[in-house]
Amino acid sequence: MVMHVSAEERGDERGALLAFIEEQRGGIRRALLGLTEEQARTRPTASELSLGGLLKHAAEVEQGWIARAKQEPPAIRRDQSNWHETFQLIGEETVASQLADWERVAAETEKFIRSAPSLDDTFPLPPDPWFPPATRVSLRWLCLHLIRETARHAGHADIIRESLDGRTAFELVALEQDGQR
Repeated sequence: MVMHVSAEERGDERGALLAFIEEQRGGIRRALLGLTEEQARTRPTASELSLGGLLKHAAEVEQGWIARAKQEPPAIRRDQSNWHETFQLIGEETVASQLADWERVAAETEKFIRSAPSLDDTFPLPPDPWFPPATRVSLRWLCLHLIRETARHAGHADIIRESLDGRTAFELVALEQDGQR
């Protein structure tokens, strides 16, 4: 998992943005290293957040934004009746299945961003009440938004992991480097 983003190749803005997204994905993945399914579902704070739920949410959000940029509906529609499910592993969902799904989503993000004619291309924001009406954003904005969104949740993941077993990001990096999962 990427822990440091190297300087981009001259003129490779897309590569730089995608590398920063991947770096933040790594923060969430790393927080899950060495945990059981039960631990990944545990909510150790007053919030409803678990590491498994954050993993699922991050993948769902990324897929949803890429779908919007393509002018397609998200794979899973969320509203008030099922919004809570985006932060929970439910039924047969596992950490492994969610990691595999996120790998698929990440590959689609990479393919879409790399193949777009320009990062200046725009798409409309959905007509949700928290977005200004009739607003369009660029693919560059989308990449920056995914970096911000994923980084927020990687920070949450750090706190949850440390609450579960006291392991910090530094220890998890060492675990990862030793090949322990």
